[in-house]
Amino acid sequence: MSGTVIFVLVLYYMVVLGIGYWAMQKGGGEDLEGYLLGGRKIGPMATALTLQSTSMSGYMFLGAGGLGYLQGYWALWFAAGDIGGGVLNLSIIGRRMRKLSQMMGALTSIEYLEKRYPSAAIRLYAGVLTVFLLGFYVLAQLIAGGKGLAIVTGIPYPMALAISVGIILIYTFMGGYLAVAYTDFFQSLVMLIGVLWILIAALSELGGLTAANDAISSIDPTLLSVWGKDLGFYGQWGVVAGALLIFSIGPMGWPHVVTRHMAMARPATARRAGLWATTWNLFFVPAPYVVGILAILILPDLADPELAIFEVAGQLLPAAVTGLVMAAIMAAIMSTADSLLLQTGSIASRDVYERFINPNATERQMVMVSRGLVLAIAVIGYAVALVEPPSVFSIVIFATSMLGSAFLPAYFCAVWWRKANTPGALASMIVGSSVAFFWEYLSLVETTQLAPMLTGVLSSTITMVVVSLTTQKIAPVPAFINEMMNEAANIGPIPKKLLAATDTSLGPEAAAIDDAVNGGGRDD
Repeated sequence: MSGTVIFVLVLYYMVVLGIGYWAMQKGGGEDLEGYLLGGRKIGPMATALTLQSTSMSGYMFLGAGGLGYLQGYWALWFAAGDIGGGVLNLSIIGRRMRKLSQMMGALTSIEYLEKRYPSAAIRLYAGVLTVFLLGFYVLAQLIAGGKGLAIVTGIPYPMALAISVGIILIYTFMGGYLAVAYTDFFQSLVMLIGVLWILIAALSELGGLTAANDAISSIDPTLLSVWGKDLGFYGQWGVVAGALLIFSIGPMGWPHVVTRHMAMARPATARRAGLWATTWNLFFVPAPYVVGILAILILPDLADPELAIFEVAGQLLPAAVTGLVMAAIMAAIMSTADSLLLQTGSIASRDVYERFINPNATERQMVMVSRGLVLAIAVIGYAVALVEPPSVFSIVIFATSMLGSAFLPAYFCAVWWRKANTPGALASMIVGSSVAFFWEYLSLVETTQLAPMLTGVLSSTITMVVVSLTTQKIAPVPAFINEMMNEAANIGPIPKKLLAATDTSLGPEAAAIDDAVNGGGRDD
């Protein structure tokens, strides 16, 4: 590979590390709230782009391109759901979750669930399940990063994997969430420029989209159908619904994504962030799928479809531009991997270690434990990634389907349904995650034509409603939670009495909010 490509990549890595150092100087890792939520100071554009870049992951450059290459225009069902995902997430739960999490003193998405549904069992089950599933998700990103860097630089896969993991660890350690948020912001811009550049290059090479479609039709007209190659998905609306749901409403159940709501500068940030998210999605989301489709013509004998975008870039673009595109691909991978590592370490340390092992842990201890666990998870992920388990696409679909199935009703009902109680939430999580797991494990998609995400979310939602309604008398929602939910629905400042009650009402594990008394809860 050209030295120019490597130079561009090195420059990109230096900028990312520089942002991490800046975040450290800004105090992003000084205390627990700063390390886990960036001090709740993230503005609308940064919120939108960190939310979207975290949601996209290396899947967009490996899984999406590979799916387009294998199934043609069928792949765009996933893109259709993804385009509106950001604004749905922010508008439905963003503002309310931001207010409710601050009033409850929650610093992680799992701690927030326990505060809303008071029960140690909620936190234990949600914490352990999330660490397990995010570990899988991290694994997918590490595999993607290793593959990408290896093909770009020509260095062996194990070394490429080690470099990617090392850089992510360094800036995550330095600045915590603030470093993650602003590196994600920068990386989302690189991703957008890179993917549009390669799309334009591919269309130019083939004489435009119409000419490309005509050429694909001469090879296999079914690739132009929304039902996939050989019409393999014809009439399977259950699978289509799953494809639409997984990236549209699914992120509302992903703990590493909903944390973005908690870190916003103020609740009103959600409105403008939704506009930025949708704009970015419209330009970015369809492009990797379309490049994968166009690669059918450019690279007809490609051995590994998941490398379609990498190979197209290397074949069509000049060295400097190839370097930029490769930086964009690595940006997609790293912007998700850093968030996953931080969230996994944070949840494991705060929601498992502090909550159940060492309740008297200091904030300094918690930051150190979180960093130690991030390192441990990265090392374990590296070791597992060396054996190259199943495709990035399959790992991402498995992890995200289970996360959405387990947690989507719990997060949604936390802000919208006052009768959602502890038994309902716990039963919903257990049933939803179990259904999604066994649906995938037993390969029931093929026999039922229903996607795991669809069956999982439906089962967890029904369970939440039925169990909550039947247990109202024995497990009523506490009055102080109803009071906070009423306030979360309002537009305006959070009353000081609710902010002041955070620690005493909700237990000693709730951390003080640095700027609560000084107007940090203003909604303007």
